[in-house]
Amino acid sequence: MIYKVFLSLKNACNGLKYCFLTQRNMVIHAVIGTIVLVAALLLQVSLTGMLLLFTAIMFVLTAEAFNTALEQTIDLITRERNLLAQNAKDISSGAVLLTSLFAVVIGLFILGPPLWFLFKELFLSH
Repeated sequence: MIYKVFLSLKNACNGLKYCFLTQRNMVIHAVIGTIVLVAALLLQVSLTGMLLLFTAIMFVLTAEAFNTALEQTIDLITRERNLLAQNAKDISSGAVLLTSLFAVVIGLFILGPPLWFLFKELFLSH
């Protein structure tokens, strides 16, 4: 039984590895997410704020992974131009867009005030 658990974990890690090695947007989302978390640490964002930022970032990465899985499945089924297949891919990428917009809004609410304060201190104070 333990072997099956480790095999499942290995397969899951292989899937994530595939996403990061083959999907440019997965890497872009991860890099931006890392930058956001480092900025939040430097700005001493609260633990709750950090948790919300991390959750939003994980939503985006999860949506990107599901998008990749769906695109791979559709490509397995058909390589021909097909309106339904294209719609499914577009809807899936639209879901990634929605989660990304959600993450941006969360980021603005949490990082906006301390960044604005820092900006005012550095550039607007005399």
